[in-house]
Amino acid sequence: NLDIIFVCMTNDIAPIVTLQALKHNLNVFCEKPPGRFLSDIKKIYSYHKRYKSKIKLMYGFNHRFHDSIIEAKKIIKNKTLGKIINLNGVYGKSKLITFNQPTWRTSRKIAGGGVLLDQGIHLVDLIRFFAGEFQDVKSFVSNGFWKFDIEDNAYAILRSSSNVYAMINSSATQWRHKFKIDINLTKGNLILEGILTSSKSYGKESLTIVKADPKNDVNEPKVKTKKYYKDLSWEREINYFVNCVQNNLDNKKSTSHDALKTMEL
Repeated sequence: NLDIIFVCMTNDIAPIVTLQALKHNLNVFCEKPPGRFLSDIKKIYSYHKRYKSKIKLMYGFNHRFHDSIIEAKKIIKNKTLGKIINLNGVYGKSKLITFNQPTWRTSRKIAGGGVLLDQGIHLVDLIRFFAGEFQDVKSFVSNGFWKFDIEDNAYAILRSSSNVYAMINSSATQWRHKFKIDINLTKGNLILEGILTSSKSYGKESLTIVKADPKNDVNEPKVKTKKYYKDLSWEREINYFVNCVQNNLDNKKSTSHDALKTMEL
């Protein structure tokens, strides 16, 4: 008599287990990525759409639950710094396999893709989270350094229907691990730098808020930096999902629709 199943499996199996669990009327929390291919999440999305009032489904886009991300989203939503003009993001680590993780991550048959699908998917999800949907994409992928049959770098320029632009680089050749997103708005900047993780390799998490008056370049912008020292993201994420299940609430965060749109990009 299970209530919830957590799917923490390899990318080839995760969508199969997720769909079967839904068909057994189980609430599902599935870690990212949703699968290897867009077709994986399309099947799940199509099935869940019919039964979402009864069965809860959530995907592990965990970065949405970090303090810096939550605060930046609030500022954007309140239009405190105006509208977004563009975003610039880098998420990089030094290898495709780090911290003695299993080697399936370098197998295209199992993983489906490399650093973009594994880690960069958070970056793709976050630019959607902050700026909405993007329609136009120009991109390159490369496996020129590690030489596996999966990408070790992905580079993309994206444009939304409202002419918001984003540039991203997901990298497995970033020798000093890095997470940074610059969000340029009409009245200032939001700079997210570092992300708290179990490895502690991405540095301290911070949000720098820059308030500027573009019409008056004589005045120096006001700069304030907030630093975060404790990672509460996992607890927030799970508590949110459990609350949706216990109280039969609609999941509005990290949904199957988010998974679908992120995989489309």
